[in-house]
Amino acid sequence: MSDELEVRLATTDDMPAVFALRHEVFVVGQGVPEELERDDIDPLCDHAVALRGDRVVATGRLVPGTVSVDNVLTPGPVSTVGRMAVDESERGEGIGALVLGLLEQQARERGVEVVELHAQTTARRFYDRAGYTPVGEVYLEAGIEHLTMQKSL
Repeated sequence: MSDELEVRLATTDDMPAVFALRHEVFVVGQGVPEELERDDIDPLCDHAVALRGDRVVATGRLVPGTVSVDNVLTPGPVSTVGRMAVDESERGEGIGALVLGLLEQQARERGVEVVELHAQTTARRFYDRAGYTPVGEVYLEAGIEHLTMQKSL
């Protein structure tokens, strides 16, 4: 890759590119219904981005609380990482781990002790390597098999 990678919290100006990447990964790539991909929780979140030049190549969000399978936010001591997306051309380069690490650091700075996420079962090994452990059984979310996983910070 020719351009240097920058990983940071997203600004308001980054959000159109964040939503475009999420649309490409989730709606186009995985068939998630468009009305499920963006939600009322987005404005409450810290969003992380990885940029190569001026192009957003990865993103994720930190939700201030837990999010149920039916997308209900419950404030509390646990935060939820979600909407982790990496551009197809950038996968396998460790960029997702950098975004996840930034979100975990942001959670620590906010005093969060446990982070939870709804991992697609196909991404379970990625989250295993990052120190997450399964909680409960596999379930369907947006028609895709998921597993809730947690990590103590």
